[in-house]
Amino acid sequence: MALRHDVTARQSRLAVELRRLREAAGLTSREAAILLAVNPAQISQIEAGLAGVSEKRLRRLTAQYACTDEAFTDALAAMATERIRGWWEQYRGLLPTPFLDLAELEHHATFLHEVQFLYVPGPLQTEDYARAVFAYRVPELSYEDVELRVRHRMHRRVILEGPAPTPYDGVVHEAALRILVGERATSRAQLTHLLELSEAHHITLRVIPFDLEGFAGA
Repeated sequence: MALRHDVTARQSRLAVELRRLREAAGLTSREAAILLAVNPAQISQIEAGLAGVSEKRLRRLTAQYACTDEAFTDALAAMATERIRGWWEQYRGLLPTPFLDLAELEHHATFLHEVQFLYVPGPLQTEDYARAVFAYRVPELSYEDVELRVRHRMHRRVILEGPAPTPYDGVVHEAALRILVGERATSRAQLTHLLELSEAHHITLRVIPFDLEGFAGA
C-alpha cells in the first residue's frame, strides 16, 4: 500500500495515540513489530500517520499494549476505519489539508468556542469580508484560489444553520470590529450580519472592549 502524502488531523491523532500506548507499554517499535509479525518499518509508518491500519490489526496492537479501556479502543478503531465523506471532500486536492481538517472537526463538534482579536471568526464572516481577508492576508493568491477559499469558508457556516445547529460561543476583541476590512460597505455589512447572528438562540457573541482593565496582562 502506498504511503500517504498528506496526513489529516484524524490520521495524525490516531498515530499519536498508538505511539503513546506503545511507549506506555514499554515496547520499542521493533518489539511491537515482532509481536504483530510485521516489518518494523510498518509500525513507524503507522505511528507517523503515513500508513493506515485495519480495525483487526489495531485491536491486536492495543491488546499487545495491554490497553484495557474498551471504549478507548473502540474510539481508536472508529478513527481508523470511519470514512465520512462530508461536503469538505469536494475540496480535497484543491485546498491544503488543514482546511479540510478544520471542516471535519467542526462537523463532529458538539459545541464551538472561538476567540479572535484581529478578524471576525471564520464561520461568522460574510462572503465579501472573507474575500477581503484572504486577498489581503495572502496577496499572492490568484483570483481562483481566493474564490475557492471563500466558497469553503461559506460552506463552513452549515454548522450554524439547519434544524440542529451547533452551539457557538464567540469572543471577539473590539479591534476586530473596528479594523476596516475591504471597503467600508463590506465592514458595515459584516457588523450587521453579526448583529443578526447574535439574535440566534444557539449563538453567543461577546466583545472585549479596548478599555477593559487588566486585559493586557491576562
